[in-house]
Amino acid sequence: MRKGNIIIRNASQLVTCSGFSAKKGKEMSDLSVIENGTIIITDGTISYVGKDCPSLANYPHHQVIDATGKAVLPGFVDSHTHFIFGGYREEEFSWRMRGDSYMSIMERGGGIHNTMNATRKASFEELKEIGRKRLDSMLAMGVTTVEGKSGYGMNKEAEIKQLQAMKALNEDHPVDIVSTFMGAHATPQEYKGREDDFLNYMIREVMPEVKEKNLADCCDIFCERNVFDIEQSRRYLTAARDLGFYLKIHADEIVTLGGAELAVELGALSADHLLQASDKGIQDLAGSNTVATLLPCTAFSLKEHYARGRYMIDSGCAVALATDLNPGSSFTNSISLLFALACIYMQLSPEEAVTAITINGAAAVGRADKIGSIDVGKQGDLVILEYPSYKFLPYHIGMNIVEKVIKNGFLLI
Repeated sequence: MRKGNIIIRNASQLVTCSGFSAKKGKEMSDLSVIENGTIIITDGTISYVGKDCPSLANYPHHQVIDATGKAVLPGFVDSHTHFIFGGYREEEFSWRMRGDSYMSIMERGGGIHNTMNATRKASFEELKEIGRKRLDSMLAMGVTTVEGKSGYGMNKEAEIKQLQAMKALNEDHPVDIVSTFMGAHATPQEYKGREDDFLNYMIREVMPEVKEKNLADCCDIFCERNVFDIEQSRRYLTAARDLGFYLKIHADEIVTLGGAELAVELGALSADHLLQASDKGIQDLAGSNTVATLLPCTAFSLKEHYARGRYMIDSGCAVALATDLNPGSSFTNSISLLFALACIYMQLSPEEAVTAITINGAAAVGRADKIGSIDVGKQGDLVILEYPSYKFLPYHIGMNIVEKVIKNGFLLI
């Protein structure tokens, strides 16, 4: 990927979120803001961060942006999405509005299985093209790195197809993609009642090929009642870890099952959802390096109680925020909505929410050493807001206030 040279000066706020690992508890409130700050990116990498602007005569090949009256932040990291999928489920949304539960729709062949059928039918080119459009929309919202999961194929051909579409997009789209193999998203109809056989198929036939072809960084499973239990999830994730995958887990979304505890036991990068996480699970997360990734847009869409974000941070957890973009439970990639829900309904402060979508999001995908903050040596990924303060992010409810996006030192938007 091409790498550019850029200088941004006179930023009303340079919100550095400085750090190289996830921030926990009270640390999440420290954004290390520099007023009237300057940042220099050289060959795609941040080379200077400070209050004083060096002489521009020393940088004849750098594009200069005057950010007077603007806040500058690290590029956002959306660390949990399912953005490669075929078909839509607008009819099921209306069913939920009349009172049908997400799990009841799934149990009668809707939900994940509905999207599985459409994704299996879609061609590689179709998945790639719709993925490109979704990435364009994410970029406009300030997202410069995104995690994308497979899991709507649930057979070798379709899982590989999803992951290959992500790999192709990662090579020619500005947004960086961290790919996650999630073959164990549900049990397809052809394996109904034979969940262990399905997991054996994924572990023995699909997972090794994903690794051999270098199609995914991480591996994930839907650990949930009537989907995959704790022992099944432990077996699947242990096999993935043995192959060299980083681990992530859909944990304690619908019922309290112990998914958070399992994530900590296995050293997962993140435990995600956590609406029903137990007090013990939260304490385990606080004592570990596993990030608690919260998805308030999903709770909003499903009309469920929100994860206990305030309690988790007060307990010392590292909390990340992500959109969970998917065709069923959260058909949105709105960063502005995410900020508002996190602050209003999960009681995160604006500072904590910014940390959660930057450095902690980066940690949730294993890249906090490279992205997620404005530090010398990190990748030159930035967003410039149209307002002078980061506090406008949750305040200007539902509105995209990202004015410019810089990726690897190039102004893209």
